[in-house]
Amino acid sequence: MKTINIKGKEYVTVNERLIYFRSQDQYANWQIHEDVVSIDDNGGIFKVTICDQDGVVRAMAHAQEDKGSSYINKTSFLENGFTSALGRALGYLGIGIDVSIASADEVNIAVKKQDNPKKQTAVAESAKIKLIEDSDNWKKVLNYLAANANKDYKGLIDTLRTKYTINSTLNSKLKKYKEELELKDIFVNPSK
Repeated sequence: MKTINIKGKEYVTVNERLIYFRSQDQYANWQIHEDVVSIDDNGGIFKVTICDQDGVVRAMAHAQEDKGSSYINKTSFLENGFTSALGRALGYLGIGIDVSIASADEVNIAVKKQDNPKKQTAVAESAKIKLIEDSDNWKKVLNYLAANANKDYKGLIDTLRTKYTINSTLNSKLKKYKEELELKDIFVNPSK
C-alpha cells in the first residue's frame, strides 16, 4: 500500500486501505455500514461497522467532525466523518497499520490543527450565531435564562457564549433580565 510521510512517519491513506480491503478474497462479500450517531449545526459523530459475509461485526469505529474545523468541513463534514471512521475500522481489521491506527488523512488534520491553533479559534468563533435582540434566538436565550433562574449568571453566560456571539450591550441586557427574574422569584417566594 502507498504511504504518505508525515513528520518522519509513514501513514496509509483511507483510500489505500479501502482498495486493499475490496481487492482481497478474504474480505469477499463483507459489508461496510455507515451510521450517524449524532449530528447538529456544529458537526457530528459518525460510526462505521464492518461485517463479514455472515453479518457478524468484525470491526467498528467512530469519528467526530466539527463543521467549523476546516474549510472543507464547512460543506463536507459528514463525508469526512465517515471517511475517518472507515479508516479506523479498516485499521482495526489490521489493514494499513504498520505505524498507527490513524490514517494519513487523520494525522494530516491533527497536524494542521496543532500548527494553527489561532486559526482554529477564529473558525470556531465564526461558526457561532450572532445574537440579535428580538430575534428567535434572543427569545430562546431569554427562555434559557428563565428556566435556569436559580443558577449563577456567569456560568449561564459562559454556556451561551459557546453557541452565540454576545456583545457587551446584549450581555448587560441579559444580566439585567436575569436580575429581574431573581427579584421576581424573591417577591413570589419571600422565604428565599
